Amino acid sequence: MKKIILASSSPRRRDILEKTGLEFEIIPSDYEENLEDLNFTYEKIENLAYNKAKAVVATLKYSALVIGADTVVVLNDKILGKPKDKGDAIDTLQQLSGRLHSVVTSICVINSESFEQKILSTTSCVEFEHLTNEQIRHYVEKYNPLDKAGSYGIQELPDGFIKNVEGSFENIIGLCSVATLSLVNGKW
Repeated sequence: MKKIILASSSPRRRDILEKTGLEFEIIPSDYEENLEDLNFTYEKIENLAYNKAKAVVATLKYSALVIGADTVVVLNDKILGKPKDKGDAIDTLQQLSGRLHSVVTSICVINSESFEQKILSTTSCVEFEHLTNEQIRHYVEKYNPLDKAGSYGIQELPDGFIKNVEGSFENIIGLCSVATLSLVNGKW
C-alpha cells in the first residue's frame, strides 16, 4: 500500500485515523480556508477538503495517498464556522440551543502520483438541549472552542448539552473512519 499522509494538524483527526490501524504521517496543509459566503453546499466543503489535500500533494517528492478533510456545522443552510472570539462562540451556541443542526465532513484522498482523487461527504445530525446562558458561558470559558466549527467539540461537551445524535459520532468530531477507509482502500 502507498504511504498515507494526513493533511491536517488536528489532534482529533489524528486520533480517529490512528484507531483505524493505518500507518500514516502528518503533513499539515497550509491551504488558507476562505469562504466567500456562508451558504452551504456540499461542493463548497468538498472543494475545501480537496484544496487542503492538493496543497500537500504539491510539496511531495514521493508517491502517497494524501487525505484532506473539512468539517462544517450547518444551521438553516448556513455554515457556522470557527468563532472569531469568545463572544462569537457564545452567540453561535445560543443559535444552536434547542435546535437540530447538521455536521458535514468532506474527505478528499489524492494519489500524488496519478493525481486521481476521490471525495466523500458524510452528514450527521445533532440536536442540542435548550441551554442556559450560564451553561454556554461555562463551556466557552472552560473548553475554549475557538478552533472548532460551530463553536463546540462534541467529544468534550458536558452533560446536558446534547439531546440527540443521528449518524457517525466520529464525523461530528472531524473525520469519519468508515468513509476514510473506503476511500484509502479503494482501487487506485
